[in-house]
Amino acid sequence: MTTQTLTLAKALGAGLRRAMTDDPTVMVLGEDIGRLGGVYRVTDGLQAEFGPRRVVDTPLAESGILGTAVGLAYRGYRPVVEIQFDGFVYVAFDQIVSQLAKMHARTNGAVKLPVTIRIPVAGGIGAAEHHSESPEAYFVHTAGLRVVSVATPQDAATVLRQAIACDDPVVFFEPKRRYHVKGEVDPDLPLDDAPPMGTARVVAPGDDVTLVTFGSHVATALDAAVAASDEGTSIEVIDLRSLSPIDHDTIAASVRRTGRLVVLHEGPRQAGVGAEIASVVTERCFEFLEAPPVRVTGYDIPYPPAKLETNQVPDLDRVLDGVDRVLGRAPSGSGATAGVEVGA
Repeated sequence: MTTQTLTLAKALGAGLRRAMTDDPTVMVLGEDIGRLGGVYRVTDGLQAEFGPRRVVDTPLAESGILGTAVGLAYRGYRPVVEIQFDGFVYVAFDQIVSQLAKMHARTNGAVKLPVTIRIPVAGGIGAAEHHSESPEAYFVHTAGLRVVSVATPQDAATVLRQAIACDDPVVFFEPKRRYHVKGEVDPDLPLDDAPPMGTARVVAPGDDVTLVTFGSHVATALDAAVAASDEGTSIEVIDLRSLSPIDHDTIAASVRRTGRLVVLHEGPRQAGVGAEIASVVTERCFEFLEAPPVRVTGYDIPYPPAKLETNQVPDLDRVLDGVDRVLGRAPSGSGATAGVEVGA
């Protein structure tokens, strides 16, 4: 095992490089990913190493990129598509939900479309609305897609390789404001030694509250666990890693011990991933719950201008307020706790 200290962005590039080395059918397609190396330099150096036929600079047309990927997968390739920013994926929505997600079922299993769609997501970088969105609920709702979200450099490298090797189409979310976070990475970790792509991970053990999140807010949740411990509250933090399927067993096992659930995500609250988790926990753990589940989320509004995004993105104070609510320390419906709501 050889580890390196890599940023999350560099770990993604290392994962891509290993996948392309191992399998000549792996191709990378996207806007400015070749000579430029991508807006975030994730694909830097790949075109020089593997050539322009495997690292393809495409026109600025996401629907065309995804349509091409569907055709390539149909012919036996494993395309990896980069969507430059989260809000740009919407013009390819038809190709993803009507073609990519449906083809395996439509052909009674005869056709597999192993396409990986890399999408930098969420805010916190001072960008405009189409560069700061959290579209996960659209794809989680779509049967036929796997949806994953990484939070650490090691997961960035390993889960990306798992996604590429998977015969199902995978939507792969990357928290763009965490691209420069560094960590120890073994880019050559055998996939058989890695946790399965569909499993959640307990990243901080605790006894009083279960805090479930994913992507960029895993760091926020860990900060909340440290802050709460100073007041004698023990928070168990779970990184979902997979949003579809969701590892409900890991969540339920935690909630049965703690009796309390807080779900944290940046996307809108209405019909978000947090609503699904709160619902399933209520169904499976009702007799263990000491309080209703609480969701700490973004507001149900279009993403605001950059100078207002600190009000939109859940922060440490809002998470700790959610913890206080589920512990009965803060009243429900307080104006000071906007953006936090007790799950129905």
